[in-house]
Amino acid sequence: MAVRFTVTHECKGSRARLGRLETPHGVVETPVFMPVGTQATVKTMTPHELEELDVEIILSNTYHLYLRPGSDVVAQAGGLHEFMGWRRPILTDSGGFQVFSLSPLRTISEEGVEFRSHLDGSKHFISPEKSMEIQMELGADIIMAFDECAPYPADRSYVRESKDLTTRWAKRCQAAHTRKDQALFGIIQGGTYKDLRRESALELLELDFPGYGIGGLSVGEPKELMYEVLDDLVPILPREKPRYLMGVGSPDCLVEGVLRGVDMFDCVWPTRLARHGMVITRRGNLPIRNLPYARDFTPIEEGCQCYTCRNFSRAYIRHLIKANEVLGIRLTTIHNLHFLTRLMQEIRAAIAEDSLPEFAREFLSGFGGEK
Repeated sequence: MAVRFTVTHECKGSRARLGRLETPHGVVETPVFMPVGTQATVKTMTPHELEELDVEIILSNTYHLYLRPGSDVVAQAGGLHEFMGWRRPILTDSGGFQVFSLSPLRTISEEGVEFRSHLDGSKHFISPEKSMEIQMELGADIIMAFDECAPYPADRSYVRESKDLTTRWAKRCQAAHTRKDQALFGIIQGGTYKDLRRESALELLELDFPGYGIGGLSVGEPKELMYEVLDDLVPILPREKPRYLMGVGSPDCLVEGVLRGVDMFDCVWPTRLARHGMVITRRGNLPIRNLPYARDFTPIEEGCQCYTCRNFSRAYIRHLIKANEVLGIRLTTIHNLHFLTRLMQEIRAAIAEDSLPEFAREFLSGFGGEK
């Protein structure tokens, strides 16, 4: 078995749980947030810096690495771990979401998706079998089944057809996947229709994947609706397998997701915020690029122990960003990833103490939007 997941503690008062996800490249303590390294790099960060932040697992992108440099190049280098110098676990997505986001450039059929490259307009075709071929060449510890991600809003008939197609593709992925040192997770679809979500889950549970992604959420629907879907869906998922809410990474959503029994999360959000001069604090997102911080010589957040906050002021970081100095976005990225990694550590500690509901109330009452 490529991965082994063990639930080590279940929180009294919520559906949250602690887990250990054992992979060929190390153990991941869950609940966990996975920073995204789209192009085989978490933007502006070295692997060593990620290790110093206690990042245990990262995500890389099948679609982008297929187009550039090519999964064959990565395979020739010895796989993704060797290619990028990252020794800890990696998860690769299937490419389905990227194809979904390129809607003007793609055509979906039973066989797969034909699309034009966002780089040069060249035509390509990804089928479930091709997605498996690419991901087997990349060599991540955990890979994802090829799926169709329905947009929001979408009418029920379209979402049902999309869900059914995702199930058929999941069977083809399972048949095509032959690497024994990788775990293939299925992806539950169904939009915001709770009954379709349940149908999707039950269909995929019959295929007995070692883990399950929850896809097609955080694509524009209100957060409250996402939480309703999770409330209905998560209880029917198997206790002994990891649950992965795809594309979710804001602090409030991480807390709410864990409360509902989710084990794994990923999102480009913290690194993208950082590149736009926005930093995360316990009171919300702070636009450090703005004028009020030009003479603010305090750290981003008092008490934060990240490298950025221990050494630099808001005024200096703002200066770097306004001057388009690369160090500016490196420092904001370090802070944002430290914040989320530390938040997940605090969440795990609260679960262990059976105090997560109280922790969540306190955290969410202080966390707001942009400040």
